[in-house]
Amino acid sequence: MPSSPLEPEIYMATVSAPTNIACVKYWGKASVEHNTPINSSVSVTLDQSDLRAVTTAAASPSFASDRLWLNGSEEEGAATSKRFRACVDGVRALASDKVDADTGAVLVKKEDWSGMNVHVASYNTFPTAAGLASSAAGYAALVAALAELFNAKEQYEGQLSAIARQGSGSACRSLYGGFVAWRMGGAKPDWSDSLAQQVAPESHWPEIRALILVVSDAKKDTSSTAGMSTSVATSQLLGYRAREVVQ
Repeated sequence: MPSSPLEPEIYMATVSAPTNIACVKYWGKASVEHNTPINSSVSVTLDQSDLRAVTTAAASPSFASDRLWLNGSEEEGAATSKRFRACVDGVRALASDKVDADTGAVLVKKEDWSGMNVHVASYNTFPTAAGLASSAAGYAALVAALAELFNAKEQYEGQLSAIARQGSGSACRSLYGGFVAWRMGGAKPDWSDSLAQQVAPESHWPEIRALILVVSDAKKDTSSTAGMSTSVATSQLLGYRAREVVQ
């Protein structure tokens, strides 16, 4: 979005992303550093007409720092958050020239994106942190908005999902519709093979419906990350399920 000749340019992109519900769930992290699972998983992506995250990402040389607003309130410390940084820096590393669709003129050169900070505003159409996978939709929308903003080009198929996974594990699955598998990965030292792949399109099971009953819109007492950590540390059955049951 070009501004007036007297003001620095501000470039923007807005996208929405759905939430997803696991059919074969993952619970527990193989690598906390890379935010990877102890087993592969499969989910179904829900229709965005009811549950979605809507995210606008903007970049400009006039922005003094990276900032994030969630549901109308600024998230303090977002600029240094490991998960937020992984998404912003990961997508920006894939940036290319931004070209005007009508004229073909180069609006931003690939190398110039590194000199711009980003402002991100996101909101959910459903309760946040209440057990409805709001982080999956949110981080998927963040990565998708940044990818459109920076005109990001994947170096291998599924790379954007691997970046989204670093924000929130199940966010990688929300970048695709239909039924989606999150491949555990681990064969590569950097876990770049821990990514999502669509295994069946939206049309695979047209009669399927998801009934969601919200008994409380309050933030859950125990975060998923904390719950997983406790389960991995204390449950022998969880380890058995990951090793022997989930393929």
